Amino acid sequence: MKKNISLFLMLFFTVLTFAQKTVSGKITDDDGMAIPSASVTIEEPGKDAILAYGITNSKGEYKVTFTSAESNVDLKVKAFNQKPLTKQISNSDQNLNFKMQSEATEIKEVQLKTKMITARGDTISYDLKAFNSKNDRTLADVMRKIPGIEVNKDGTILYQGNAINKFYVNGKDLMEGGYGTINNSLPKDAVQKVEVLENHQPVKILQDKVPSDQAAINIKLKNSVTMTGRGEVGTGFGDPWLWNVKLTPMFFGQKSQWVVNYKTNNMGEQVENEGNILAFGSSWEGRRINAGQNNWLNVDNASTPDLPVRRYLMNNVHYLSANYLVNIDKKKEWELKANANYTNNTVERESYKQTDYFATANVPASKVTQNIFNNFYTDKLKGELIFTKNAKKGFFKNTTSFSQFWNADRAIADRVSTSLNTSTRHGEEALESPTSSFQNSLSTIIPWKEKMVNLRSFINYQTDKQTLNISPASYLEVPAFTPVNNSETVIQNFRLKTFEANHSANIGFSKSGWTFTPEVGFNFKRTSLTSNLYNLQYGNGQQGEIFNNDLTYTTAIPYGSLGVNFKSESWMLFANLPVNSNNIKAEDPLRNVSRTTNKVTFEPNIFVQYSFASFFKASVNGNISNNFGEVNSAYAGFVMLSPSSINAMDPNNPIPQNNTKSTGTRLEYRNPLNNLFFNVNYRFNDVKRNLIADPDRNSAGGIISRYIEQDNHAISNAYSAEIGKYFPKFKTNASVSYSNNTSRSDAYLNRGAYTNKNIVQSYGFKLNNTYFSWMSLDYNASISLTKQISTSLLPEYNNETSRNGFTHNLAVYFYPIENHTVGFSWDQVNSSIGSQKYNNAFYDISYQFSWAKKKIDFELKWMNIANRKVFETYDVNATYNSYTRIQLRPSQVMFTVKFNFK
Repeated sequence: MKKNISLFLMLFFTVLTFAQKTVSGKITDDDGMAIPSASVTIEEPGKDAILAYGITNSKGEYKVTFTSAESNVDLKVKAFNQKPLTKQISNSDQNLNFKMQSEATEIKEVQLKTKMITARGDTISYDLKAFNSKNDRTLADVMRKIPGIEVNKDGTILYQGNAINKFYVNGKDLMEGGYGTINNSLPKDAVQKVEVLENHQPVKILQDKVPSDQAAINIKLKNSVTMTGRGEVGTGFGDPWLWNVKLTPMFFGQKSQWVVNYKTNNMGEQVENEGNILAFGSSWEGRRINAGQNNWLNVDNASTPDLPVRRYLMNNVHYLSANYLVNIDKKKEWELKANANYTNNTVERESYKQTDYFATANVPASKVTQNIFNNFYTDKLKGELIFTKNAKKGFFKNTTSFSQFWNADRAIADRVSTSLNTSTRHGEEALESPTSSFQNSLSTIIPWKEKMVNLRSFINYQTDKQTLNISPASYLEVPAFTPVNNSETVIQNFRLKTFEANHSANIGFSKSGWTFTPEVGFNFKRTSLTSNLYNLQYGNGQQGEIFNNDLTYTTAIPYGSLGVNFKSESWMLFANLPVNSNNIKAEDPLRNVSRTTNKVTFEPNIFVQYSFASFFKASVNGNISNNFGEVNSAYAGFVMLSPSSINAMDPNNPIPQNNTKSTGTRLEYRNPLNNLFFNVNYRFNDVKRNLIADPDRNSAGGIISRYIEQDNHAISNAYSAEIGKYFPKFKTNASVSYSNNTSRSDAYLNRGAYTNKNIVQSYGFKLNNTYFSWMSLDYNASISLTKQISTSLLPEYNNETSRNGFTHNLAVYFYPIENHTVGFSWDQVNSSIGSQKYNNAFYDISYQFSWAKKKIDFELKWMNIANRKVFETYDVNATYNSYTRIQLRPSQVMFTVKFNFK
């Protein structure tokens, strides 16, 4: 492994240093006046390939760095109303000035092709008209086709494979990271262009001092004041009656912006996740989190398939959100943002699973079949208030948010287990899980002479209360546990209270591109766990405190760190060098146990990036981190996490300690002149832990889990590459990708130790074509190859399995007559393990008439034409193999009216 890393780094730095040359100078016209915005490109003679390019500034100055093995290269200069100039120059560092001759530029020669993707400094602009098709309606429809940009299933926007840190509309961050609503509902006709802001530092006072390696997206609208939005109203035939309503009006002005959003459906569309925070900005802005529940307890859950959600989600959802931004001062430096959303959702799910457990030294081979039917009820309310000042002379941001959950889960389960005896059990399960959560984050940066003072504070308080009921008690089949006196119901009560406070202060010194930021801070977290498990006994009738918990887990970390940042035209570096004093205490008065750990750790985080030859970026990063566990690895009494799993820690175990070492490197190329983008990545992770799970499983699949003290490792190596290009002549955007992830981890089962190794390779291909006026096409395909190897001194744990998967999504739209569209989509998911092969195909067809004058679409769509009702898959791992059959949505027909608000 070390040889592989060394070879990779050697090649990496060879690319950086090989034959880099710089040409600089000044471009003027016949009268000696500077020519701004002239393009200067370097090409190899006889080849239509650009090596590097530059744009002259307002003084007519340019600078281009390139790499070539040729002895001579061609330098070309182009400018509006000037005669193009070409000169062959030597491959060497030099200063060259040029005087261009005036020549009228015919507008005919300035085609959209040259404006499709443009670059100026760290900003790359995409003209949306160059990438859309006749069937596209929203920003998200077009974004998926832009080279270098990818939209994940959860709505996260990636640029060159990395998540963006900001999403702006006309330069304003209305959504504060929850940009899914705008991306999915902003009409494409309102957008002029999409801008990618590379190396974007969102805090203005830091922009020349603290660099960033993340990109941001800015949506530039056609009008500075825009009232727009998108709506849909649909009804359908099925069992039950189907509906789909989407109403999202929007306003984007110079002083204020707002978005109101209401969406409801029962036809399998997961709209409630649009409010999730997808871009978290800069740590200098404070801390933001997606508030969620601490889901310790669970009912038996039916399986979900590896399919688009709309194929299997049996839902009834209502989602309402509102976002408002207003400038509250004349200079437009202060902003007030208010965000709120409410979700009410009911989900049904059903699956059948047959599991064949392999024999171990202590447990014979067995077969378990299980039918599970679920109802999941979600009631969630979230509100947020944000005050921000983001100016060159100071920064202030305070974010206050509150979340409340009233969730409930239900399960009806039938289980048949066979070993020496056959048992049939029926269970009804209910989980109530209300949660309250409050956070406040404050960050301010105050200029002090030539220095900057930054104060940050984050407070989080959350309570989780969960109650799991299982009836009858005889449904439980966990090793060594039996109901007390033929009890009707087993009840697990659980309560968690968490208080967290992080405070820090730093001061920044800047000089000659370097910024040094010494910082001191204090992080505190206190978690209290109380739980009671009723109507069970352990072993020979043990009851009482072994089923109770009263644990307080406290972490106090004072720290000091030094931040180092540097930015020049080619180099960017940022590093954080903290020294932490970790003080952890776990107190359990029920058992008179008090455990402590006091340890000083050095946890550096370093990133270096080098930009060269105009189009290349290369980076190296590494970090070391330590984690000393949470309350979920420190309690000692039994907790029933689910009807088939009971956990307990050993009070004599030490505090958990996890040490993670990580390093990675990346080579990135983006050339807007020939529409070519690619990136190559490598990452290595090594996690060392002092505790390892040691579960006991019986023939019914029930598990009791403990942890034992033993050093163990989890090591992973990940390689990935992606290349994409847009072909303007054919109006085609295509990309291919490859990834290889190898991981190895230590594990136990029934007191037997073994090692798991997983090798996962995947190949991806994407194609979008709008060349023909009568047709457009989108195609995505992926192939996955998975190998799992388990090795042990015990032969029953030795196992090697291979799994292959193929997925593709095809969408074709035909335009036979003006304003008429016929669409066809095909989702295919295949999997195979040995002789077990499963092919799952889904087909949809649609017809759409567009009332062009009113910008209204009428769509009739038939989904799941083949009426496939179940999804089948097969899985094999180190301890069992399983066959799963999952209930899907049946065939359904929807009629929908779609429209823009303006």
